[in-house]
Amino acid sequence: MLIVGAGLAGTATAIRLLRFARRPAEIVLLERRADYRSAGVAYHRDGNPWDHVFNIQAGRMSLFREDVHDFVRWANHEADRRDWPAPWAEFVFVEQGPAPRRIFQDYLTERLAEAAREAAPGVVLVEADGDAVDIDIRPAGATVTVRQPPVAGAGARPGPEPTAMFADHVVLATGLELREPPFASDVRSHAAFVRDPYSAAGVRKLTALPPEATVAIVGSVLSAYDSAGFLLRRGHTGRIHLISRSGTIFRTYPGGHEHGVVQLPCPKALLEPYRNREEFLARARSEWDRACSAVVRDHPDIAPAVVAERVAKAWEPYLPEAIERIPTDELRRLLDEFSTAIAALRVGAVEYTMTVIERAMRPADGSVRLVIGNVETITPTESGRLVVSVAAPAQKHTVEADLVVSNFGRESDYSRVGRPLWENLRRRGIAVPHERTRRGLEVDEQGALLRPDGEPVGPICAVGVLREGDEMVRNGRTGAFTFNLAAIKNQSIAVAARVVEQLELPESLLAHPTAQYRGDLRNIEEAAPPGFMEAVDLEVKRLATRARSERELLDARLDACIRSIGELPTLPTAAPLRHSLIRAAVGRTAVERLTDVSVTPRQLRRQLGIASADNPED
Repeated sequence: MLIVGAGLAGTATAIRLLRFARRPAEIVLLERRADYRSAGVAYHRDGNPWDHVFNIQAGRMSLFREDVHDFVRWANHEADRRDWPAPWAEFVFVEQGPAPRRIFQDYLTERLAEAAREAAPGVVLVEADGDAVDIDIRPAGATVTVRQPPVAGAGARPGPEPTAMFADHVVLATGLELREPPFASDVRSHAAFVRDPYSAAGVRKLTALPPEATVAIVGSVLSAYDSAGFLLRRGHTGRIHLISRSGTIFRTYPGGHEHGVVQLPCPKALLEPYRNREEFLARARSEWDRACSAVVRDHPDIAPAVVAERVAKAWEPYLPEAIERIPTDELRRLLDEFSTAIAALRVGAVEYTMTVIERAMRPADGSVRLVIGNVETITPTESGRLVVSVAAPAQKHTVEADLVVSNFGRESDYSRVGRPLWENLRRRGIAVPHERTRRGLEVDEQGALLRPDGEPVGPICAVGVLREGDEMVRNGRTGAFTFNLAAIKNQSIAVAARVVEQLELPESLLAHPTAQYRGDLRNIEEAAPPGFMEAVDLEVKRLATRARSERELLDARLDACIRSIGELPTLPTAAPLRHSLIRAAVGRTAVERLTDVSVTPRQLRRQLGIASADNPED
């Protein structure tokens, strides 16, 4: 099993594979950048100073949805704090509080190592360096072409010739792709321009900046707040311009905020036929205002700052049907225009980040100014400064700055991504850009890549941002929840379970037509024979268990339970084949229960029977 990309999504999937696999298997975790391993762009230490904290509360950063406080417990009791600076060195982490983003890399690294130690006999983890540049589908797997990094040292010699790695199954977890902003074509290498604030070079420029310098930050989303907050906490006194196309400012989570789910009726007006943009937006605003009023009226305990998040979450089950009614071109335009506003409705930021920003934006004496408009060009001056030309709705104006920080602009349209891997996969028809949204790739409900004709392309799945568009149209996710940690938690479970299911099936079942195999599984699930739900309960507990010894006990009980299930008229009479099919159906139902987003993670633990009476968090 080869995982391409060892950031958050790849590491999470590797951990689940190590836990789920019952038979000998090699799990190769391939990463092209050593500093991104178990971190990716969002969490690697070199790009995240100690003042960069999670946007959401520490209690929502557990890698395991079924173990709500795992990250907080690790930070308080397991993390090595010997090189942590004040105040974090003595900080007591709590569910609703902040946590520095850079420690997440240590957390993921340690949980990966634990999963490797606790894996079944013969299940091994291999961490490999290299850049996947092509994939060739084979009759029984795939061959991945891997290019090695250049040889370090004098002369920067090129790396060895690309090598071919065979895998029975490939998981793509390549993370965010950079988009080169057209307005910065003349200043990409300019000393006063920061293209990537989450790089070591970007952090050095921000650190070395004189406190009285003028700064322009292109963008007003949460990553822009990281740069502004970092400067302000270091005592920056010069003017900071936040340049935003939409003028959107994110909300501050209340101090005691907890994740919650409310039930709201279907916004029926959104299911009417699409007529035109203005008419649709009017309907959407009316339904939105009505839903927000209902939450305020019926749930007085919910803080006003969280009402929008609750409504956006409650609408998820209904949005796929509403999206179906919007023509493709219109849908893409709406997403482009309102992406930042949608993100701000779905998620806020912790007080640690927002307090310093809000204080600095006070009209009377604040040093942070919101500039609304589109950046057209950035041009250098003879003095070494940069001039940012902004086109506002009513006028054009300029901002002259000592440093310009380009917010992390990502490329979500994979028809435009220029990396060799994506150029080759598009050419081969292996990776098909998502047609409806132009965000991510075409995948099925379990994350398998689809060909242009809609059929699975082979043993290749995707996790993370590659599934952004599909999460929108299939599951109604909005904003960052299409690809953030919350989505990755569930995707890693489903993809790992799918891969293990395929690798453990006997060859006689693998030879069955896909439609027949799916039909057999559906018949078992619908029949729910005696003992089936007991088996599902055992499988849920096995999938959620960290210790190998406990998983082995649960697995033995599960096998006995499956053997006790009698014959079903639609299944093969041979016991091994029948048991394999029932096991696969049990696994799929267990995954559905473990990834249920209609409840909070804490409710999920109680619902699944994995809450502990002696655990205070339950």
